[in-house]
Amino acid sequence: MQVKTSYSKLLQKSLRTEYFSVGWMFLEFLVALYSGIRAGSILLIAFGLDSLLEIIAGLTLIWRLHKAEVAGMTESDIKIAERRSSLVVGSVLLLLGIYIFSISIYDLTAHQGAQDSLMGIGLAVSAVFLMPFLVHKKRSLGKALHSKALIEDGMCNITCAYMAATVLIGTLFTALFNWWWLDATAALFLCYFIMNEGREALHEGLAQEKKDE
Repeated sequence: MQVKTSYSKLLQKSLRTEYFSVGWMFLEFLVALYSGIRAGSILLIAFGLDSLLEIIAGLTLIWRLHKAEVAGMTESDIKIAERRSSLVVGSVLLLLGIYIFSISIYDLTAHQGAQDSLMGIGLAVSAVFLMPFLVHKKRSLGKALHSKALIEDGMCNITCAYMAATVLIGTLFTALFNWWWLDATAALFLCYFIMNEGREALHEGLAQEKKDE
């Protein structure tokens, strides 16, 4: 009984963390996309789209955690929910990587640079401080629940922190030295981290699928 109560508390903590994460990502999506379009910044637009994709991943995790709460759920059912969550998170990250790569190449070819955005900078500063907290929280809860999907969702937050830091660095150097190419080049650098995380999550989901067959 004690074990069941402890497990239920972990689920509730995980759900609260995911609800907060999704709420923040929704705000981040709206502000970053608006600021990015106004400033012509591929990094800010990518930042916003990353937030949208993280909303999808977060909602999938919420679904997976609610599944674990359902009375009568078997270990097999939970594994299926876990696997699907990993596949969604991995696919989301890979799609984001492809998008950023394509737009960055276009901007470099067209010699398009970004303008300053105070709103975007403020959002990026907030994300740099908040994301590590969410990563730590999801990682510790994921380990306690033996949920790799929850840990992988935390890795999405690491990607968000990287993107926020890159937005700040790109904006600073563009403003100081007028390096129009830095925005798109930094975005290309991020593609490696994003697609690597996506590949690992997708591989985890597919490997589990083969194991369950």
